[in-house]
Amino acid sequence: MMNANLRETITRLLPRVRMPGQYMGGELNSIVKDHRQVRGKLCLTFPDTYSLGMSHHGLQVLYSLMNSDPQWACERAFAPWSDFEALLRQRRLPLYSLETFTPLRQFDLLGFSLQYEVCYTNILTMLDLGGIPLHGKDRTLDDPLVIAGGPGAQNPEVLAPFIDIFVIGDGEESLPWIMEQWINLKEKGGRSRADMIAAIAGSSPWAYAPMFYEPEYHADGTIAAVNRTRSDVPREVMACTINQDFDAIPLPTSPVVPFVETTHDRIAIEIMRGCPWQCRFCQSTVIKRPLRVRSVETIVQAALQSYRNTGYNEISLLSLSTSDYPDFEQLVKRMHEVFTPLGVNISLPSLRINHQLRTLPKLVQGVRRGGLTLAPEVARDDMREQIRKKIKNDDLYEGCREAFKNGWRRVKLYFMCGLPGERVVDLDGIVDMAEEIATIGKETIGRYVDVTASVSNFVPKPHTPYQWNGMQTREYLRWAGQYLRSRCRIRSVRVTQHDIECSLLEGVLTRGDRRIAPALEEAWRRGCRLDGWKECFKPAVWWQTFADLGIDTSWYSQRTRPVTEVLPWDHVNVKKGREYLEKEQERSVVQLQVMANAT
Repeated sequence: MMNANLRETITRLLPRVRMPGQYMGGELNSIVKDHRQVRGKLCLTFPDTYSLGMSHHGLQVLYSLMNSDPQWACERAFAPWSDFEALLRQRRLPLYSLETFTPLRQFDLLGFSLQYEVCYTNILTMLDLGGIPLHGKDRTLDDPLVIAGGPGAQNPEVLAPFIDIFVIGDGEESLPWIMEQWINLKEKGGRSRADMIAAIAGSSPWAYAPMFYEPEYHADGTIAAVNRTRSDVPREVMACTINQDFDAIPLPTSPVVPFVETTHDRIAIEIMRGCPWQCRFCQSTVIKRPLRVRSVETIVQAALQSYRNTGYNEISLLSLSTSDYPDFEQLVKRMHEVFTPLGVNISLPSLRINHQLRTLPKLVQGVRRGGLTLAPEVARDDMREQIRKKIKNDDLYEGCREAFKNGWRRVKLYFMCGLPGERVVDLDGIVDMAEEIATIGKETIGRYVDVTASVSNFVPKPHTPYQWNGMQTREYLRWAGQYLRSRCRIRSVRVTQHDIECSLLEGVLTRGDRRIAPALEEAWRRGCRLDGWKECFKPAVWWQTFADLGIDTSWYSQRTRPVTEVLPWDHVNVKKGREYLEKEQERSVVQLQVMANAT
């Protein structure tokens, strides 16, 4: 059932905005259902632009999964660019779904994917444009149930006033379950909205309804406890984990194909979920446990079906550490065998630097070469021990040498600065490693290859052993970036650093509690939008908002917290739990002392 009048009005406005194709819908493999023929309607609401949202594999997975059930109509909506938002407000038009141009307020359920904390203002934009009260306490039974999941849900407190239920963990089981429960409760009737939300939260260990929890604070501002306000919801929230055969979880083999260019214009196939390694800085390796693997033939057949259903000429094999896939060599050979005759490129992101890197270039001969992307994170062995990322420089250098012999000409390296215990020699090592790879290129092919060292500013994440550590200061991060750039001597080597102000904001939103929520809302009211986009980000507005509301941002992001302190996210119990994280933090402190004594 298409909302023809709204669609016609929007179509007339689209020539006035940038990239109008992102607001039109109707893409290949998009699914339009008659709302009169389904029990319930849900909209996957991605709080960033279409180009990023349509590149997110999880959205395609859930879209395909929910639409495979004839009970539900599952549609999509994305955060509008500023020009389109202005037009919608000027004409008093609602934000709508792409499939049927249905205003967001008319759905039964909205599901936000929290991939990046600095996108949180986009959630408020989408709710407001969709005609839905920002605060959960102000919503009625006529409003959708607003849920959220993804990495950002690991610390749900900053968004607590705005989200009805946070879903912790895997979405393939949790989203259908919540949809079923919510529609059942609506059909039965006779309950208040709050009681219906409590019934869902009380029936599942991984559904967190923040309206039924109240923080209690010490005089110094730290959290004393997070108390339940009703007894029929759980004290602690656990993660939903798919434990069945991973091959039995269907892949989206008919993904929606955008009309416009997106960040990742290719097929994505998740080959493995979880990571066998336990790097101390990495939140994903904690929240994605346990390790689950798809078979080679399942991957190949899903990729082949996706190719036939889309026409893409590139397939990306996704996981946290692709080269740690148990049958990696067999998989690469099989993909090469099937897709090289079709002229389809195989992309291997998230490669671990190990002995397999040396053989990879030979395995994929004949396939179009992009840049080689690797994440050493740090450049010195003692710092690798500290972060628990055990790789060898010899594997990295020999892998690059083989890649250059086989046609690769660019390398991108991901590093972090601002890690606990970081020293000047660690920064020196970043430039030395990049220049060594450029030199290997000259030795191999007769000229320096292009090497980019992309340096991110370390943000300690919830549920990692570093969750008690503080971020580095603005002054340190600026100095580190300038120092790294000043040390480059080879012209083909380039150092880039992630926006420092954006990282500092991420630190506040990642490590904050409910007292940050008013600042988030106020910054949004002052015009903060699309903060993950450099051309839209307004750091001065953010910092002034925090100052006006009396919030000490460094207390949240840069303060080292004692292990005994109650953290804002402690009632969200992810995988191995707090005891494991405490032990890893203690080991980290001991190793840092050894490093300090050695220098």
